[in-house]
Amino acid sequence: MTDTASTDAAPVRLSPGDPAPDFTLPDADGNPVALSEHRGRRVIVYAYPAALTPGCTTQAVDFTAAAGELAEAGLDIIGISPDPPAKLLRFRDKEQLGITLVSDVDKAVLRAYGAFGPKKLYGKEVVGVIRSTFVIDADGRIEKAAYNVKATGHVAKLRRDLGL
Repeated sequence: MTDTASTDAAPVRLSPGDPAPDFTLPDADGNPVALSEHRGRRVIVYAYPAALTPGCTTQAVDFTAAAGELAEAGLDIIGISPDPPAKLLRFRDKEQLGITLVSDVDKAVLRAYGAFGPKKLYGKEVVGVIRSTFVIDADGRIEKAAYNVKATGHVAKLRRDLGL
């Protein structure tokens, strides 16, 4: 029995103090969103596998519910998935999401953050988006990096970790 993960290069893993990979990606309306535009504020960047799926909906709704409190604490929120902008627009409208969702169709940014690669899904080894969350400080450095997070309860845990 061969392990397919051993044939794939291990994904990047970002750590506190690392520079956050900069990006400019289209949002649900097709407008460019650049991480560098958020310098001077902390940013939560979270990677999720697919819009309009149960776990990703739970996570996005939880981030939307917490967005006001997070903004008051100086934190902006950007969700990244490989979905095209049109699907993100349907997701945002259907779930009444109040957070920024951006499209990384070619997965270059997801890879730069170590949020795309081999993972276990229902006991099988697959390659895909690794649900991950990053807190980026006002200077553009990684403050926290969490990989393989659970969709349910993650935002509450993050708020506790941030002391909110």
